[in-house]
Amino acid sequence: MTTLQPTARTSLRRSKERAATDRQALYDVLLDGMFCHLGVVVDGDPLVLPTAYGVDLDRGPDGTLYLHGSVAARSVVAAPRQTVCVTITHADGLVLARSAFHHSVNYRSAVIFDVPRLVDDPDEKLHGLNRIVDHLVPGRSQAVRPPNRKELAKTSVLALSLTEASVKTRSGAANDDEEDLDLPYWTGVIPLHVVAGEPENNPDCDLLVPAHVRTRANLLGAPS
Repeated sequence: MTTLQPTARTSLRRSKERAATDRQALYDVLLDGMFCHLGVVVDGDPLVLPTAYGVDLDRGPDGTLYLHGSVAARSVVAAPRQTVCVTITHADGLVLARSAFHHSVNYRSAVIFDVPRLVDDPDEKLHGLNRIVDHLVPGRSQAVRPPNRKELAKTSVLALSLTEASVKTRSGAANDDEEDLDLPYWTGVIPLHVVAGEPENNPDCDLLVPAHVRTRANLLGAPS
């Protein structure tokens, strides 16, 4: 496992002690998440959009991130012509201090920079789309009808290298000033978790919930 190589764009300038230095920390943030935000400039204005993503850690020297969208989407059209920024954030807890100034959030976050590659190869395009579907629910791409030629023609897939990236995290208790430690205010952490509910059938579906859906829901804390 290699270390992350800081660049001018990924080097932390504040709270440098929160930087993760190993690439596995980046992969952990990606694999634990489900959604990211794509930052791109469109017609001279910044545009930040939430979207699902997929990851292939074995494609490319440092792994590949896949995004998708309509072939007519402005963000997808503009992205391959510029450096974009993709962010993934996990909110793990609300940190409540004795002072308003020291309130914080426990989090894990990643920032990735790259000039996206528009995926033209049909096999890789389908592979990228399957990665996105399976990232949300592992095994799902093998349990549904695959996209047909018309659907593939309407969809663009972007591939980003994971080479230029940074990871920043915070964990633990509040950091109150020493002079505030005797103040009569409660301090602590409210943990935050993504928790799934019981899978719900579509009104036009009377099938049993398949094993891969049940497994994913249970991993996200759904009642067994």
